[in-house]
Amino acid sequence: MSTPRQNNPLAGIGLAVAAFGLFATHDAIVKFLGAGYSTFQIVFFSVLFGFVPVALMMTADRAVDNFRPANPFWVFLRTGISVVTMSAAFYAFTVLPLAETYAILFATPLLITALSVPMLGETVRARRWIAVLVGLAGVVIVLRPGYSEFSLGHLAALVAAIGSAVASVIVRKVGATERSAVLILFPMFANIICMGAILPFVYEPMPLGDLGLMAAIGGLAFIAQVSIIAAYKAASAALVAPMQYSQMLWATAYGALFFAEQPDRWVGVGAAIIILSGLYIVWRESRDNVSTQRPVLRMSNLRYDTGPSPKPKQGQQGADGQDLGATAPDAEPKSK
Repeated sequence: MSTPRQNNPLAGIGLAVAAFGLFATHDAIVKFLGAGYSTFQIVFFSVLFGFVPVALMMTADRAVDNFRPANPFWVFLRTGISVVTMSAAFYAFTVLPLAETYAILFATPLLITALSVPMLGETVRARRWIAVLVGLAGVVIVLRPGYSEFSLGHLAALVAAIGSAVASVIVRKVGATERSAVLILFPMFANIICMGAILPFVYEPMPLGDLGLMAAIGGLAFIAQVSIIAAYKAASAALVAPMQYSQMLWATAYGALFFAEQPDRWVGVGAAIIILSGLYIVWRESRDNVSTQRPVLRMSNLRYDTGPSPKPKQGQQGADGQDLGATAPDAEPKSK
């Protein structure tokens, strides 16, 4: 049975802006802790603390009966990608200016559009392809190969953007037939196991305050992800999806206030091109008879670099009538 829908655009926009503000705060804390701790240590403890609210959510969900994946190949592929993506994003935030990292991560919707063709059978026509190419040109402007140093941090940000896009498309592909618990918990367990194996080699003792900040990272990610789902239930995807770009405002403010960062002119130009391209894709997908899959609009959360996201239940509808837990129109219903 479908969850009752609301149509409250202001609430949806407010929830989305607040959620992405929480994501930006999450990223600023990662950057702060990165000055004294390894990325692997930060990921390990943030996921470990984030497991607590997720476990409580799973306990309350009576539909969770087992953790056997219905689509093992895609689940394990996404799990491995999620481990790499999260570590790459955390590392990028620690070594690059916040605004520059976001500018590169904002390429994710562009990559989702491109990947939806081979993976989802989406038909992408000339206008969206042009938007993708223009947006990727914006990424090149941010990186300026040959004119500025291409660092490991830039590579990590690119890996995170690509990984987030692939993970998002996989969820669109298998979400209707896969258990939410599998999609949420497998990446968490994999991160804890992989980072835990590395931890003895990189561990630095932590005062209680820093341990609390690592717990805050996990808590902020969980609250933000739940808020994003609530935003999609309150307002149409065409209104909610563009709010992800508000993170650039938060990043610029946090960077200036806490890290003495000032984005240079070319980062600003490249970011503007990437954002405008992403907004155009969102607008095109929101129009009738343009996109069958709507791969960007139907993603309840594009931030796979922050860890596993609570997945809307099958039949849970957004304000625009779309099933937030659905994937392709021809997907078979999940067997009981």
